[in-house]
Amino acid sequence: MRVAFLNPQGNFDPHDSYWTQHPDFGGQLVYVKEIACAMSELGVKTDIISRKIIDRKWPEFSGRSDKYEGVENLRILRFKCGPDHFLRKEELWPYLEEWVKNIIAFYKEEGEMPDFITGHYGDGGIACALMSKYEKIPFSFTAHSLGALKMDKIGINNDNIRDFERIFHFGKRLAAERISMKYSSVNFVSTQMERFEQYGHPKYSEFIDVKDDTHFKVCSPGVNRRIFNEFSDVSDRRFEKTFADFHKPLIILSSRLDHKKNHIAIMKAFAESEELQKRAQLMIIIRGVQDVYKDISPLKDNEQKIVSGWLAFIREKNLTNSVSFINAESQKDLASIYRASTKFASIFCNPALYEPFGLTVIEAMSCGLPVAATINGGPSEILSENGYKFGFLFDPEDISSITSTLLHAISIGNDYDKFSELSISRVLERYTWKNTAVNYLNEIKIKMSEYSPQEINISSFQKTLR
Repeated sequence: MRVAFLNPQGNFDPHDSYWTQHPDFGGQLVYVKEIACAMSELGVKTDIISRKIIDRKWPEFSGRSDKYEGVENLRILRFKCGPDHFLRKEELWPYLEEWVKNIIAFYKEEGEMPDFITGHYGDGGIACALMSKYEKIPFSFTAHSLGALKMDKIGINNDNIRDFERIFHFGKRLAAERISMKYSSVNFVSTQMERFEQYGHPKYSEFIDVKDDTHFKVCSPGVNRRIFNEFSDVSDRRFEKTFADFHKPLIILSSRLDHKKNHIAIMKAFAESEELQKRAQLMIIIRGVQDVYKDISPLKDNEQKIVSGWLAFIREKNLTNSVSFINAESQKDLASIYRASTKFASIFCNPALYEPFGLTVIEAMSCGLPVAATINGGPSEILSENGYKFGFLFDPEDISSITSTLLHAISIGNDYDKFSELSISRVLERYTWKNTAVNYLNEIKIKMSEYSPQEINISSFQKTLR
């Protein structure tokens, strides 16, 4: 069997370039790479397909093909999609049909089409719908997040919709998502909450029946246990030495720099609680910056704006002694930080306003670091099941909820080791990429056996491009 992953936004190369450093290079790339690698290890021929970019600022993506060292059966393929230079994901829509035709031409030249294709985000989903229309190949859709919920979160209304539409092109995104979820053989979701909260949004009600079990499959993402594990590494020691200076537990934040990740809420909790300042140190991980208090010039302009806002708040509230920053150059550094922090009864915190799943949550847990996280989205299913708790949940828009939860989480005393062990066992039981790949493949085989070519109407999408 050959399975192709269509992922036009972001890109892939052997060094995972720009991951977490650019909005298009977020968690969906980790998701696609890890499932594809796990599938290839199970003997499936696997292709990850993205854009070919001829741009001196993005030299990593100029080649037609690439591969991950030591991974058999897996290719990274890149095809022309509009102009040669890099485009942010919101600008890709007019070129996706050209991209799909280039993909089809490649496979016809090879003499072998994929048996199944899987699309990620609305742009990957509509690309799959186009390819399925032309070549009668079954496909799946994995939204990761849907545009209607983003519109709600940023408060779009009749007065401001034109301004936001110019930036985000929600009309095109929603049209693509609706077609993708309607015509896909199956919609893969990370949690049941994602299924009912995202696909159940009124803007999709005419295109998908959220109660139809045959059209949905829960496949939770996994953790790269080669990196994120509980086994000590020599590189952990330098972080242990740094953390020992604080003489108290750390509350660790790590994500891409984005307002919706809601780091500011944790700073507000510290500002309002002398007890939190006294009993914990807030530690924010920022990649590529050695001393945030002295120089943030390595960050991109939009990231500098966010961090400048943090620094202004920290200084206004006299929090410089309570809020620290640390550089993590790689995922290996990140894992070392997590492991080292457990020596001081620390916790990981994800305060996102909404988290579709929460890869950062299970990565921390896999290192034995207990987690306190937003109740909105995937973390609520990761950290609780059938009344049993594997971590701590709070309302990310309620500072008192955040404060009380964090104080409780850093005060569990003798139960710390229990929550550390629970975190690891929860990951091993539910959140490995091999489990994810097996679940994907089982569902793919079912849908392939049931597949009957259908007429796919994409006129609503094409109208948005005019």
